[in-house]
Amino acid sequence: MRVGFGYDAHRFTSGRPLILGGVEIPHFQGLAGHSDADVLAHALGDALLGAAGLGDLGRHFPDTDPAYRGISSLVLLARIRELLLQAGYEPVNVDATVVAQRPKLAPFIPEMQRRLGQAVGLAPHLVNVKATTTEGMGFAGREEGIAAYAVALVRPVPVREEGG
Repeated sequence: MRVGFGYDAHRFTSGRPLILGGVEIPHFQGLAGHSDADVLAHALGDALLGAAGLGDLGRHFPDTDPAYRGISSLVLLARIRELLLQAGYEPVNVDATVVAQRPKLAPFIPEMQRRLGQAVGLAPHLVNVKATTTEGMGFAGREEGIAAYAVALVRPVPVREEGG
């Protein structure tokens, strides 16, 4: 078994939807970024890549590549799952925390878990998502942006015997 850790943060901007865990969250601002700026999916992707020793999101999906402009981070997570499988690993479970003063995320967490799980090949109960505030402290507390932390556990893909 191997463990990886991921972190991401994006600042708020006008004129974009707020996407977290692949779910569009009603809010007056979205997050700035080259892709859909889904900090939760990005932190999770970095955790999975780190657990398998495969670098980070920027290595595989650079923001200098126009192919990734506006791309859904769930698509990137599905590609990360493929990279893990090619390297001989599969996800076991993930745990993530979103840090945001607003909006309140609790009503959206079950759908986030479902969508993230679908992207990485895990049942929703193996994708734990939590949300917290910073009690008004720091950039998240001042509502300048949102951050996310994630931990992922991966294991070697079991070798199947021929004919069985």
